[in-house]
Amino acid sequence: MQPHTGLSAVASGRSPCLAEAGNGRCLIPFDRREGITTAEAAARANRTERTIRMWCRDHDIGRRVAGGPWMVSRVALAMHLNDDAAALRIYLAGDRISTAVGAYFAAEGLGDLIVKWKALAA
Repeated sequence: MQPHTGLSAVASGRSPCLAEAGNGRCLIPFDRREGITTAEAAARANRTERTIRMWCRDHDIGRRVAGGPWMVSRVALAMHLNDDAAALRIYLAGDRISTAVGAYFAAEGLGDLIVKWKALAA
Protein backbone atom coordinates (compact mmCIF):
# COMPACT_ATOMS: atom_id res chain seq x y z
CA MET A 1 0.00 0.00 0.00
CA GLN A 2 1.27 3.45 -0.86
CA PRO A 3 1.49 6.15 1.79
CA HIS A 4 -1.43 8.53 2.00
CA THR A 5 -0.78 11.85 0.26
CA GLY A 6 -3.24 13.82 2.35
CA LEU A 7 -5.77 14.12 -0.47
CA SER A 8 -9.19 12.55 -0.19
CA ALA A 9 -10.19 9.75 -2.54
CA VAL A 10 -12.51 12.18 -4.28
CA ALA A 11 -9.95 14.96 -4.69
CA SER A 12 -7.20 12.63 -5.87
CA GLY A 13 -9.42 10.81 -8.37
CA ARG A 14 -8.91 7.38 -6.75
CA SER A 15 -12.64 6.97 -6.25
CA PRO A 16 -14.48 7.49 -9.54
CA CYS A 17 -17.84 6.56 -8.02
CA LEU A 18 -17.46 9.44 -5.56
CA ALA A 19 -15.86 11.89 -7.99
CA GLU A 20 -19.29 13.21 -8.99
CA ALA A 21 -19.93 14.07 -5.36
CA GLY A 22 -17.63 17.08 -5.31
CA ASN A 23 -14.94 17.56 -2.73
CA GLY A 24 -15.89 14.95 -0.14
CA ARG A 25 -17.61 17.19 2.38
CA CYS A 26 -17.51 14.77 5.28
CA LEU A 27 -18.22 16.40 8.65
CA ILE A 28 -18.78 19.77 6.96
CA PRO A 29 -20.45 21.62 8.56
CA PHE A 30 -18.78 20.18 11.62
CA ASP A 31 -20.85 19.27 14.64
CA ARG A 32 -19.07 17.30 17.35
CA ARG A 33 -22.13 15.07 17.88
CA GLU A 34 -21.78 13.58 14.38
CA GLY A 35 -18.12 12.62 14.79
CA ILE A 36 -16.81 9.55 16.56
CA THR A 37 -13.27 8.31 17.13
CA THR A 38 -11.70 5.58 15.04
CA ALA A 39 -11.91 3.32 18.10
CA GLU A 40 -15.67 3.87 18.39
CA ALA A 41 -16.10 3.36 14.63
CA ALA A 42 -14.05 0.16 14.77
CA ALA A 43 -16.26 -1.20 17.54
CA ARG A 44 -19.43 -0.33 15.58
CA ALA A 45 -18.11 -1.90 12.38
CA ASN A 46 -16.40 -4.85 14.06
CA ARG A 47 -13.19 -3.92 12.24
CA THR A 48 -9.74 -2.69 13.26
CA GLU A 49 -8.89 0.98 13.70
CA ARG A 50 -6.46 0.63 10.80
CA THR A 51 -9.32 -0.48 8.55
CA ILE A 52 -11.40 2.49 9.69
CA ARG A 53 -8.56 4.90 8.91
CA MET A 54 -8.23 3.35 5.44
CA TRP A 55 -12.00 3.71 4.91
CA CYS A 56 -11.70 7.38 5.93
CA ARG A 57 -8.97 7.85 3.36
CA ASP A 58 -10.49 5.75 0.57
CA HIS A 59 -14.22 6.37 1.06
CA ASP A 60 -14.20 9.81 2.68
CA ILE A 61 -16.23 8.72 5.70
CA GLY A 62 -14.09 10.78 8.06
CA ARG A 63 -11.50 13.52 8.19
CA ARG A 64 -8.88 15.06 10.40
CA VAL A 65 -10.48 18.01 12.13
CA ALA A 66 -8.05 20.91 12.67
CA GLY A 67 -5.10 18.61 11.91
CA GLY A 68 -5.92 16.33 14.84
CA PRO A 69 -6.77 12.64 14.90
CA TRP A 70 -9.28 11.12 12.51
CA MET A 71 -12.93 11.79 13.25
CA VAL A 72 -15.42 9.48 11.59
CA SER A 73 -18.89 10.58 10.63
CA ARG A 74 -21.28 8.17 12.33
CA VAL A 75 -23.73 8.96 9.49
CA ALA A 76 -21.24 8.25 6.67
CA LEU A 77 -20.07 5.10 8.46
CA ALA A 78 -23.66 3.83 8.63
CA MET A 79 -24.08 4.54 4.92
CA HIS A 80 -20.85 2.69 4.14
CA LEU A 81 -21.78 -0.30 6.31
CA ASN A 82 -25.22 -0.45 4.65
CA ASP A 83 -23.54 -0.29 1.22
CA ASP A 84 -25.69 2.74 0.42
CA ALA A 85 -23.45 4.39 -2.17
CA ALA A 86 -26.25 6.65 -3.41
CA ALA A 87 -26.84 8.21 0.02
CA LEU A 88 -23.08 8.49 0.62
CA ARG A 89 -22.65 10.36 -2.69
CA ILE A 90 -25.41 12.78 -1.71
CA TYR A 91 -23.87 13.27 1.76
CA LEU A 92 -20.38 13.84 0.34
CA ALA A 93 -21.79 16.40 -2.10
CA GLY A 94 -22.78 18.45 0.96
CA ASP A 95 -26.52 17.73 1.05
CA ARG A 96 -27.60 17.27 4.65
CA ILE A 97 -31.35 17.75 4.32
CA SER A 98 -32.45 15.34 1.58
CA THR A 99 -34.63 12.41 2.55
CA ALA A 100 -31.93 9.80 1.85
CA VAL A 101 -29.39 11.52 4.08
CA GLY A 102 -31.85 12.79 6.68
CA ALA A 103 -32.98 9.24 7.42
CA TYR A 104 -29.44 8.34 8.51
CA PHE A 105 -29.15 11.43 10.71
CA ALA A 106 -32.48 10.55 12.34
CA ALA A 107 -31.43 6.91 12.85
CA GLU A 108 -28.27 8.12 14.60
CA GLY A 109 -30.28 10.39 16.91
CA LEU A 110 -29.11 13.53 15.11
CA GLY A 111 -32.42 14.65 13.65
CA ASP A 112 -32.11 18.01 15.42
CA LEU A 113 -29.16 18.82 13.16
CA ILE A 114 -31.42 18.49 10.10
CA VAL A 115 -33.87 20.95 11.66
CA LYS A 116 -31.00 23.34 12.41
CA TRP A 117 -29.60 23.15 8.84
CA LYS A 118 -33.03 23.56 7.27
CA ALA A 119 -33.56 26.72 9.31
CA LEU A 120 -30.18 28.08 8.21
CA ALA A 121 -30.97 27.31 4.55
CA ALA A 122 -34.30 29.18 4.69
